[in-house]
Amino acid sequence: MTDLKQIINTKLELASSPHVHTKLSTERAMQMVILALLPCVLSAVIYFGIYQLLIFLVSIGISMGTEYGIKRIRKQANTLSDGSAFLTGLLLALILPPNFSLVFTGLGAFVSIAIGKEIFGGIGYNIFNPALVGRAFLQAAFPVQMTTWTKTSFNVDAVTSATPLGGFKFDGIAADLGSMFLGNTGGSLGETSALAILIGGIFLIALGIVNWRIPVSMIIGILVFGSLIWMINPEAYMNPLYHLVGGGFLFGAFFMASDWVSSPITAKGMWIFGLGISLIIVIIRVFGGIPEGVMYAILFMNAWVPLINRYTQPTIFGAKK
Repeated sequence: MTDLKQIINTKLELASSPHVHTKLSTERAMQMVILALLPCVLSAVIYFGIYQLLIFLVSIGISMGTEYGIKRIRKQANTLSDGSAFLTGLLLALILPPNFSLVFTGLGAFVSIAIGKEIFGGIGYNIFNPALVGRAFLQAAFPVQMTTWTKTSFNVDAVTSATPLGGFKFDGIAADLGSMFLGNTGGSLGETSALAILIGGIFLIALGIVNWRIPVSMIIGILVFGSLIWMINPEAYMNPLYHLVGGGFLFGAFFMASDWVSSPITAKGMWIFGLGISLIIVIIRVFGGIPEGVMYAILFMNAWVPLINRYTQPTIFGAKK
């Protein structure tokens, strides 16, 4: 009788799915991603100089200011505390060229938040990665400034007109893989050091913030597709390792493609998403007119995410396929 009374008096919680409880809040997740990006920030300052801190400050400040202003205009609650605007500004700064114009930086940050995020309804509703939207705008509006690369502080022989990928594609010059791994090459602020990216990326996978399937599928894809092209003519086409550590591939794999909102939610979908990105990157780099393709590949696959989710959802238990 006592057991029956205890059952009757037990308070049950009624809630809709998903029935997953975790201590990891949005704010906490954003904080961990920002922490994981610190090695890339440090690498950018070491290799390209203290001026880069101004790019970070302007990008973050305008991103947060834009979100705050839009929320005020819409008479919505202030969402700056979730850290997503801060993170968007930081990500945008890390994919900009060294010594980039502060005015253009602020303009890109405004577009990232206003067009890439808030026009869709704010955090959780954006279709595309907001930072990549801002960069795509800057690439279209200021192509010369976006492809002007400053030499690193430790490489007096580095040129200001080409990244390792650009040097190989247009001049047939193969950069040193060791320098590309450490970051002593031309390129965007946070993309040159594969070591710094891997430190932050592995940290996020260990915490469960980044699902390992997306970066792993992209790495497998870039090595497989890059090797298939390379074996046709090793002298004319890039070694797959250059595809892996060159340009923005690793940064895109760990910090851009893995965005929770704009990437698939199913395990099978993540593999399709990652392999698709790598295939497009190789096609653009090998057969396109530009040496890089990570931004375009991720944005293109972002558009397919709703369809990927729809056709890769597992069958509900008891339902017919």
